Amino acid sequence: MNLSRFYAISQIEYCRNFIFKRNFPIRNLFKRSCELGLWLLTADKISEFFGQRIRKKLKGKVHTTLERVEHGHHILRAYFKNAFVKQYEKFLTFLRGEVCSNNLADFHLKKSLDNLPAVRQVLSEVTDRFAAFQAQTLNVHVDFALFQRLASPVMAGKSKIPGIKIHDTRMVRLMEVLLHSGRQMAGWRTAQIHQLIVTTHSLKHFTLTQLRYDLRKLKAHGLLERQDQRYLYQLTDKGLKVALMFVLFHKRVCGPLAYSLFNRKPDPTLPVNSKLETAYRRADDSIQKIVDLLAA
Repeated sequence: MNLSRFYAISQIEYCRNFIFKRNFPIRNLFKRSCELGLWLLTADKISEFFGQRIRKKLKGKVHTTLERVEHGHHILRAYFKNAFVKQYEKFLTFLRGEVCSNNLADFHLKKSLDNLPAVRQVLSEVTDRFAAFQAQTLNVHVDFALFQRLASPVMAGKSKIPGIKIHDTRMVRLMEVLLHSGRQMAGWRTAQIHQLIVTTHSLKHFTLTQLRYDLRKLKAHGLLERQDQRYLYQLTDKGLKVALMFVLFHKRVCGPLAYSLFNRKPDPTLPVNSKLETAYRRADDSIQKIVDLLAA
């Protein structure tokens, strides 16, 4: 009897892991990729991932699904013929993209074990194209809960420091003074900051105790730092960006738009000589259209 043994690949999977130091970027990225994937992953895009053409006689399926294996664990899948590419979270810090094939003939490959290098190359290219598509679609501005994070209290040793609220006028005044007074190499003393706030905003009842309390909150949130061990303060790089966000939101974005919505809208018949005012009026018109659509 002439007996022989032949091993063949029935199902094969190939994955690519993106490893992060922390968990929260993975959740945000995966959530956004699922939203965009269900909307943008059309049949043409899926066929590009797998390097195939969509013909009239297509055996199999071409669609995108979002599955929930267990509570809080979702998997994004894009099917093409007898193969699919999926993405999910793994081990808290892994964002895994994985391609699975149940019939290598879809890729014009043979299923013997001798062809594993060729199979690995083809499936690696599929994950490359899938990752490139996601990198292109995610290369946009996305939501970041900055104000929500700053509003949450933080622990400094055994003390609980309150958060910084966006509607805290006193804190906005302090940030504005620290921004407009410049960034000295030696920093600013508490008495100098207090004098600037009192004279700039004409405040009579603003005390040094209140200022020290606000400076402590800024320091606990990593927005303010001391020079060496001296009581000289200046904004950190993060603090500079946060201060700009707070001040611009109040004085350049929210304030003018709220004034035109709830107080008085500028006369549209008069000419406008400012690009900023033109942008405000366009924003007013867009907000009014949203209000009309919601009312309808």
